[in-house]
Amino acid sequence: MFIIKLIFKNAFRHKLRTFLTILGMTIAILAFGLLRTVVDAWYAGVAASSASRLVTRNAISLVFSLPISYKEKIRQVEGVKLVSAGSWFGGIYIDEKNFFANFAVEPKPYLELYPELRLSPEHYQAFVRDRKSAIAGKKLIDKYGWKIGDIITLKGTIFPGNWDFVLRGVYKGRDKGTDETMFLFHWDYLNETMKKTVPRRADQTGFFMTGIRHPELASEVSVAIDKLFKNSLAETLTETEKAFQLGFISMTEAIITAIQLVSFVIIIIIMAVVANTMAMTTRERMGEYAVLKSMGFGGRHIAGLIFGESLVITSIGCALGIIAVFPVADIFSTALSTYFPIFNITKVTIYMDIGASIVVGVVAASFPTYRSVRIRIADGLRRIG
Repeated sequence: MFIIKLIFKNAFRHKLRTFLTILGMTIAILAFGLLRTVVDAWYAGVAASSASRLVTRNAISLVFSLPISYKEKIRQVEGVKLVSAGSWFGGIYIDEKNFFANFAVEPKPYLELYPELRLSPEHYQAFVRDRKSAIAGKKLIDKYGWKIGDIITLKGTIFPGNWDFVLRGVYKGRDKGTDETMFLFHWDYLNETMKKTVPRRADQTGFFMTGIRHPELASEVSVAIDKLFKNSLAETLTETEKAFQLGFISMTEAIITAIQLVSFVIIIIIMAVVANTMAMTTRERMGEYAVLKSMGFGGRHIAGLIFGESLVITSIGCALGIIAVFPVADIFSTALSTYFPIFNITKVTIYMDIGASIVVGVVAASFPTYRSVRIRIADGLRRIG
C-alpha cells in the first residue's frame, strides 16, 4: 500500500509536466480510437454481409447492366431460394452534397432477403401497394426531417430527370451494424419509366441478389449461375455478398492502409513523449534512488516505482481518451453519416486503446529503469542537491 501511495505522489510531484503528458496521452488515445473506428466503419458492410446471399453482376463491370430475363433462369438453379433484381439509382436530393445510397429494388423479395431491415406491417403494405412509394432508413429520415407521406424528389444522374417518390415507410436496423441510411423504391417504377422515355434501357437491371438455401452451397451455386450465361452478350460474375463488399473496399485499400499507419505513428509519437517525461523524472530523482539502494531496497523496488509511475500517467490518459472518444465519435458520425452510415466504437477498439497505453507505459519506462537500476550508489549520491 505504501508503494502505491508513493507511486501516485511521484507521478504528480511535477504537476505541470504530468498534466501535459496526460493531455498528450489523452489526445493520442482519442485519435487512435477514432482512426481505428474509421477503419472499422470502412469494413462495416463486410461485417454485416450474410453468408446466405449472393450478388450477380455483369462480368465486365458493375456499370454494365444485365437483362431482367436472367432472373427466372437464376431462380431455377438448384440451391437458390429467392432472387431479387436491383439497380443503383444514384439520385441527388436537392444538392450534390446530400449524398446517400438509393436503390431500385423489388420490394417483396428484397425485404425477404434482408430481414435485418425492420419495417412495420403498415409501412410494408403501403410500400408494396404503391409503385411510386419509397422507404428510407431511420437515420436518413431524422437527418432530413422527412415524414410519412412526404414527396421526395431525386434528380437522376444515371437515369436523367426529376423523380418523385412518396415516402411510405421507415425501416430500422435489427442489428447495431445495419445501415439505416438507404433509400429504396420500386424497380418496376424505374423500368416502366424507362420504357416510356428510353426504351433501349428498359428491362435491364444492375444486379441480382440471390438467397441460397445453405451457406455452404455458395461456391457451387455461384459457378452454376455464371455457367448459365457463359458466352452470352452479358456474361455474369457471381460472388458472395462479403466478397462483393470487399471488392469495393479494395479500391480504397491505399487509403485504409494510410489510416492504419497514421494510427500507429500516433502511438509511437506519444511513446516518445512519455519516454522523455520518464527520462527527465528519473534523472531528477537519481539521488533518491541511490538513497533507497543504500537503505536496502533492491532494483525491483526501484523498477516498480518507475514502471508504476509511467503506467499511472498513461492509464489516466487512456481512460480520459476512451471517455472522450464516444462524444467525438457521435459528432463525427452525425457530420459524415452519409459516408459512414455505421460508425460504432467496438470493444476491440477499446481493448486496443488499453493495450496501446500499457505498451506505451512499459516501453517509455524501460530505458530510465535500466539506468536507475544499474547506477552505483556513490554515483547516485553525487547527484543530490
